[in-house]
Amino acid sequence: MFSFFESEAEKKLKSHITNLGALARADGHVDPTEMEFIISIGKRHGMKSSQVRNLLSNVESIKPQMPSNDTERFDQIYDLVEMMLADGIVDENEMEFCVNMAVRLGFRKSIVGVLVRRISIGVKDGLTREQIREDAQSFLNY
Repeated sequence: MFSFFESEAEKKLKSHITNLGALARADGHVDPTEMEFIISIGKRHGMKSSQVRNLLSNVESIKPQMPSNDTERFDQIYDLVEMMLADGIVDENEMEFCVNMAVRLGFRKSIVGVLVRRISIGVKDGLTREQIREDAQSFLNY
């Protein structure tokens, strides 16, 4: 209702949450683990769980906002990959969604498969987001 007064950061967060919701639905259903993961991302940025759930039920009303810098771009693809891994099953549709989103976020098409795979391996190996980002920067030229 008052979206006119939202900051750019709030619009980007809502767009990111809806992207995560779209990924969660890519395999045909939203697993409870995936929903909890999306809620935790929202909470980390000051949203209440009810706000996240409401947002995901009204995704048509959110206009996508692309990240404005490399850190935001990496964080969004990192969260998408982490989301893909949340239920322990990597569905082909989820992988394809992550790769397509990486391209839409501004990553070169020639490296997105490597990027998604490196993030996946890093998460599975228990590396921190920063360690994975540093590793990715060795082959990324945004």
